[in-house]
This record gives sequence, structure tokens and C-alpha cells, in this order.
Amino acid sequence: MENQRLLIWATFGMLAWMTYQAWVTDNAPQPQPQPANTPATVAAPSDAGLPELPGAQDPAAAPALADETPTLDTPGGVADATVADTISIVTDVLDLTVSTAGGTIQGARLLKYPVAKDNPDELVQLLAPDATDIGLIQSGLNAAGDGIKPDHRANYTAAANQYSLDGRDELTVPLSWTDGQGITVQKTLHFKRGSYRIDITHQLTNAGDSEWRGAEYAQILRRNREAERSMFDVDSYSFDGPIIFDGNKSEKMQRDDLQSDGPYSIQASAGWVGSIEHHFLTALIPPPDAQYNYNVSVSGAVSRASLIQTPSIVVAPGAEHTFETTAFVGPKLQSQLEKIDESLKLTVDYGWLTIISQPLFWLLSKVYSFVGNWGLAIILVTVLIKAVFYKLTEASGRSMAKMREIQPRMKALQDRYKDDRQALSQAMMDLYKREKVNPAAGCLPILIQMPFFLAFYWVLLESVEMRQAPFAFWITDLSSRDPYFILPIIMGAAMLGQQRLNPTPGDPVQAKVMQVMPIIFTAFFAFFPSGLVLYWVTNTLLSIAQQWYINKLVHEEAVARKGAKKKPDKTPT
Repeated sequence: MENQRLLIWATFGMLAWMTYQAWVTDNAPQPQPQPANTPATVAAPSDAGLPELPGAQDPAAAPALADETPTLDTPGGVADATVADTISIVTDVLDLTVSTAGGTIQGARLLKYPVAKDNPDELVQLLAPDATDIGLIQSGLNAAGDGIKPDHRANYTAAANQYSLDGRDELTVPLSWTDGQGITVQKTLHFKRGSYRIDITHQLTNAGDSEWRGAEYAQILRRNREAERSMFDVDSYSFDGPIIFDGNKSEKMQRDDLQSDGPYSIQASAGWVGSIEHHFLTALIPPPDAQYNYNVSVSGAVSRASLIQTPSIVVAPGAEHTFETTAFVGPKLQSQLEKIDESLKLTVDYGWLTIISQPLFWLLSKVYSFVGNWGLAIILVTVLIKAVFYKLTEASGRSMAKMREIQPRMKALQDRYKDDRQALSQAMMDLYKREKVNPAAGCLPILIQMPFFLAFYWVLLESVEMRQAPFAFWITDLSSRDPYFILPIIMGAAMLGQQRLNPTPGDPVQAKVMQVMPIIFTAFFAFFPSGLVLYWVTNTLLSIAQQWYINKLVHEEAVARKGAKKKPDKTPT
């Protein structure tokens, strides 16, 4: 039975080592990407006889200088995107650059998310026209016929080149277009304070003599590089690429599959497309229950995720129609994602432990809303988990306490039957049976803790809410390791103290292995997120308090039983 406990510890140690390797892989410094040549134009899906959507020239299709930006097709030919006028839009959370060529969003910086905490001026940038890190959100109306169209190549005009939210709660940025023959479009970008949601509308007015027929579309162009598995590449094991939701399930689109099988297309009435990377999301979400075609493709170094309305819309002379699409550009804040579409939280991938990680994150969020500190929330949630499993672990603790009480008798049996293993085994089993002790019960707390340990790991790793979140004193980022290794050392000391409360293994080799386990775990945990170490330290200290209390009760019960046996019988004969 003692060997079984050793096997459990060894298995847990192996899992911890594997988790450590994954942590190093996911959080090592990212190498700078090399300048790349750019993709050929990718045709978008057609709809109801409409011509194919105009494409955007990939910044790697033709030789380009390292500092050149990709070009966008325009009705009059090919023009550099930097030639078009640009509009600066600043809210309290976003710093955007929008081109008047199609109203394309070609720059997006997240004002509250620095790349590194020690360099607050370098902000995370999700969209950019740079050839090596392209990110664009293009949207427009695809119309029948050969005339000019209000697509993402159309030349829009704006009343100003700078817009700011300032002290307001909402900001509206209008852009105008006309074909000169009665068709006018007002494209509007709508923002709200504190939100990464961008509502995009195209209000088409038909003042001409003939009907207009067309459909709304939108697409995300994003760099898509070959995945290279390396312990020193931050994106090596975190998925970075397009994702599509068909109304029932989401699917990450692997680069190799898109290259070998070609574009992936579906038609759905409650879907969306996007591009995800660690902690951040760019997505396009059409109105709920509207029918759209969705397409994901990759060409060269760029992926393209698009949606197009189906069937096409007919606007009669003298009528108007408003097309609506929602874009999201920002961190994967689950509270904001759920308000847009419940299914968007699927972009936060907790892996096979989602069934535990998702409720755990919900509970952490609720506690955080009261205490305002993620570290304190981790401590309180650990206390709650310990309280929920108290009765279950109490039975295990009592068994271990009884093992501790009968250790002298076990030692005597080992000395008596040292040359007869079969007799020793039988004698030990008889002793366990008489004292109602289950040696395997000591494994139960570890088995209970393992899934919560791994669930905490994924919550810390995947939840952007805890990215760079401070706790107290020297712990300024719960998602990264303790810079001074103080918490891992405290954890190692706590594990050593916990061992002293448990029965000592009878096998000398096993006893030595158990003694070095705190050292091994301290080395492993030194590179884990400090929030995870904080959880383990809290759990260990609570386990020590619980086991000390149980040991005290079991010892008092044992002393009482011995006293009852020694008490003389005063009954008269």
C-alpha cells in the first residue's frame, strides 16, 4: 500500500514536470518574425449571382521592401494603403486607424494592455498594415453589375480625420460614399466606453431610377505563419489563427489543413468568424439568426476569414436599407464576449478541463467582484474548495492519523517478520483491519487536488483577466513566475511541514524519496505562474491545519481507549 502511495506521488511529479514544460513553451520570449513576401489575392465566395468579392493584395505576393505596407485594390487600379487618407479614432480602450479606402480598420492598439508590464508604453497591437504582421478588418457592400461599388476599395469621405471619445459614453464615426448616380452609403462605426465592440453599419439609400441588388460582407486578413514547435517560441503551443463557429460548435482552422484541403466554407444562421491568439481576439459577428456564408482560407503568409450575407438584398428606387455587422477587437474578456454572443467565450480554450476550469473562473470572478484582488480571490476560492471537500478529505486524514498512531506497532511487526515477507504482509493487513485503517486513503487528497491544480493552471494561462494582475508586495503579476522565488520556497517548506504530520513510510528508500519531494516540487514550481503557486501554498497550509487538528483528535481518542482498557474493574465479585 505504501508503494501505491509512492506511485501516486511519482505520477503527480511527472504531470507537474509535463505542465512545467508546457508553461516554459507557452511563455518564453517570442523570436522576432522575419520579413515575408505576401499572398496572392484570394477570391471570396459568390452569392446569388453577385460577382466575387474584391480581394486585398497580400503583402507577400510580390517582392517588397521591409518597411513597405500592403496595398489595397481600388477601382482605379492598385494604390498603396498609406496613400489613402486615414482617420484616427481613440476611445478609452482602443486606438484605431481607419483608412478612407473602404473604411478599412487597419490599425488597432489596446490602450490598457502593454506587451510587457515593465514596458507600459509598448502596447499590444492586433491590427496593422505592416507586411510582416498584417491585420485588417475590411467590410463593404458587394453589388451586382460592373459599376463602382461601396466595397472595401471604395473611396469614402469623412468630416474629420480625428475622433475621440473624451468624456462621452458613446462615439459615432460616419463615412460617406456615392456612385454619382443616386446610390449613397453612409458607413458608421459605433463605439461605447469601456467596450472593444465596434458596431459597423452601412445605410444604403437608393435615389436612382433602378433597383439596387447586393449583399453585405466583411473579412479579416491576418498574418498566418507556419507553426514551429520550440521551447522558446511563445506561439509554439498556443493556437494562433482563424476560428469559425457554425452555430453549434467552434473549430480552429489549422494552417496545414487549409493549405492541403483548400478553403473551408459553411452556411449558418448563427455563426461568426475570427482570428485568435493568446489572450486576444479579432472577430466578426453578424446579426443573430441571419443567414450568412462563412469562408476561411489561407494564402502565403495571410489567412482570410470572411462572411457574406445570403440571400442578397434588393433596395427599390426611393427606398433605403441598413446593413449591420459587429466586430470585436480586443482581449478575450468573457463578460464582454458573452454580451455580444454567448458562444464567443469558446475562444477562451481551457482544453479538456473546461468542465472544471469554466466554473472555477466563474467563481473566481464572483469573489473578485467583492474583494477587487485576483490573488485574494485565489486564496478565498481555495478555502471554499477545501471546505467543500472537507468531509471527504477528513476520512482520509483520520486514516493517516491512525497510521501515525500505530507506527510503533508496525515497526515491531517489521522487526519480528523481517525475514518472512508473506507473514509480515498478513500481519500488517490484520493490524489495518483491527484498527480500521485504509493505507490507500492517503492518496485521496492528492487525487482530488490534481484536477483543480491543472484547472487553476489553465485559468491562469488562458484568462486575460489575470494577465499581469497584481497580488501584493513583490507579486505584481499572478500569471508569471515569482521574480524572487519566495512563494515556491514557502511552498517547499509547507510541504516539508505537511510530511511531518503524516506517517513515515516503512521503506527507507521510499522515506528518502518522500523527503526530497518538497525540493523537487520547489524547483518545478519556481517557474510556474505565481498565482498557481499561491493556490498550492494556500491549499497546503489548510491541509496542514486540517491534519494537525485530526491528528490531535485521533491521538486523544487513542489515549482514551488505552485508559479505558487499563481502568480496573470495580464490580464486586
